[in-house]
Amino acid sequence: MRKILLLTISLFVAGFLQAQKIQSDNYGTIGSISSSGKIENRSYSSVGYIKSDGTIQNGSYSTIGYITSSGAIQNSSYSTVGYVKADGTVQNASYSTIGYIKKDGTVQNKNYSTIGYASGIKKEWAAVVFFFFHFENMEIKK
Repeated sequence: MRKILLLTISLFVAGFLQAQKIQSDNYGTIGSISSSGKIENRSYSSVGYIKSDGTIQNGSYSTIGYITSSGAIQNSSYSTVGYVKADGTVQNASYSTIGYIKKDGTVQNKNYSTIGYASGIKKEWAAVVFFFFHFENMEIKK
């Protein structure tokens, strides 16, 4: 009985620590983000990192931005490029809504069309990947 309980707990913990998929609108896997903030593309190459303090880095560990505690997304010069509201609304620097991160991980554009899925991923992290930085090379979107 003890072994079964230990095995169940181990499988639960391993599943929790596993990277969460970043998916396209048709559920194709385009990458993943681990619970530690490591961002990988579909080929399992590291393309970036989101540190626990909100620092966003590219695959070479160069700082390319920040996520503030208030949900502001900033570039490496601390200029705000957007916001993620508590309800999952994503806004650009001018406060215009550009998308939504739903509680179930569905990512929508400003017209409510689904553009992807990020289930189990923090809404700020999903916004960084889908709206503010180019996913493949983790550069700021212009």
